[in-house]
Amino acid sequence: MCNNECDASTEELAHPPELMFDFEGRNPTTFWQSSSWRKYPKPLQVNITLSWNKSIELTDDIVLTFESGRPEQMVLEKSLDFGRTWTPYQFYATDCLDAFTMEPKTASELTQLTLLDIICTEEYSRGYVWKNDKTVRFEIKERFALFAGPRLHNMASLYGQLDTTKKLRDFFTITDLRIKLLKPATGATMVDENNLSRYFYAISDVKVQGRCKCNLHANSCVFDKGRLGCECEHNTTGPDCSRCKKHYHGRAWSVGSYLPIPKGTANICIPSMNGPVHRANASSLGVVNRNKGRPAGFLRTFTKTQQITAS
Repeated sequence: MCNNECDASTEELAHPPELMFDFEGRNPTTFWQSSSWRKYPKPLQVNITLSWNKSIELTDDIVLTFESGRPEQMVLEKSLDFGRTWTPYQFYATDCLDAFTMEPKTASELTQLTLLDIICTEEYSRGYVWKNDKTVRFEIKERFALFAGPRLHNMASLYGQLDTTKKLRDFFTITDLRIKLLKPATGATMVDENNLSRYFYAISDVKVQGRCKCNLHANSCVFDKGRLGCECEHNTTGPDCSRCKKHYHGRAWSVGSYLPIPKGTANICIPSMNGPVHRANASSLGVVNRNKGRPAGFLRTFTKTQQITAS
């Protein structure tokens, strides 16, 4: 792809990782490129880790765009504890049985009962450099559709499930993502050892859409001192609005609720019985009344290039 002109030490000829996240509208497309498979048969393995230092709720498909052939073996992993531990999200291979001893499946085969299953798919590992087969996906919307319907018209059903099923909420929540590239595209059953420079990974775009997890106690998320944090409401505090403020422990903290649809329940932290007395004035009454019945962050999302909102 580089016509023998790739050089990581020269800015004009380098293809560093940040080119996976720049604006894609230019021609030619910018992309990150790995080193080639010159040490074959030693595996050419690369990890790409995305960290938010914040809990994020995914709202749309994760999409990777490859400018090389799509990898023949790959694993998408997630972390819920800032990279301390990892669990697989999905396996990808041209032959799932051979690569991971797993029967191949697609997201369209999942049901409400198997939605949380970790599957291996062969859907995104075929082809070498086909123009229309560049993307690898993790299908968030297809999983949403199992409760919300094919066109996501019945979101109330999905929100009801998210509200009552912690494992389902956690499945769509991440603090980090890791893309484990295990085997590059070869386009053949045998690797051409006389032309190993043709085997590598190249990614032009990584698309992850989501919103800050604020437990339905915030409408926005901001960068403060280099970190992403919720602008908490309802007398809550913390990076995820996961506890009541001081003097507001009149009842136990609780996550906001989507139920009853459509307004939901804010579950506001109330003043402690032995805390300072706060008398409402005319302006604060308006805030209390406006927020009384609705959790913050209803139906808001963000991408890496858009305004960040929260839930």
